[in-house]
Amino acid sequence: MNTIVTHYINDKISIDPDNCNGKPTIRGKRITVQTILEFLSAGENPQQILEQYPSLDAEDISACLTFACKLMDHKYILKHVD
Repeated sequence: MNTIVTHYINDKISIDPDNCNGKPTIRGKRITVQTILEFLSAGENPQQILEQYPSLDAEDISACLTFACKLMDHKYILKHVD
């Protein structure tokens, strides 16, 4: 089966069904966009994250934020289910 890998934000963000269960990752590494966003939402600054993940750079963190913003640009409909 051919796997299609999709790239976003200047190839910084990739989605590969065979990597991290298809979650968006940074440059195909096993570091998900979600992980970086969770660190940021917990109050860590980019420099702290870069110290924990030395294979990343500041542009990777910016790409995560840009990717999340682009996702929020879509229209969503929530349905209440009893």
